[in-house]
Amino acid sequence: MDIAEVAKRSGVPASTLRFYEEKGLIASVGRDGLRRRFSPGVLEQLALIALARSAGFSLGEIRSMFSPGGRPSLDRQMLAAKADEIERTIRRLQAVSKSLRHAAVCPAASHSDCPTFQRLLRTAAAGARQAAGSGRKRRVAEPA
Repeated sequence: MDIAEVAKRSGVPASTLRFYEEKGLIASVGRDGLRRRFSPGVLEQLALIALARSAGFSLGEIRSMFSPGGRPSLDRQMLAAKADEIERTIRRLQAVSKSLRHAAVCPAASHSDCPTFQRLLRTAAAGARQAAGSGRKRRVAEPA
């Protein structure tokens, strides 16, 4: 398949396909003039890349999910660790959502007087301090 057909069938723009190839996530099998050609298996690779990106894996982690021949080679421990991380994030976001919903309808005259909102602020501040203390940086979004 040429790059235009892969882009059409996968929904992934040609520019992203070239980027993925540059990063070693997919490989073209040749060229037809100036157009890259890919094997039909690239569609499965792109589906795995999409799933991994939606789960928050980095491009380096995604690259490790493929054998040199492009077949999936998944590290089960890495998958389980990411699932645990996602579940922690879900719990944290559910707690934030619940607190924000409360603050939206809180009968207190001011949010400064609302114990639930104050608890939300303290939790957010503690999380920011913890992230700063661990040297953790926010990841910059990579091109889609």
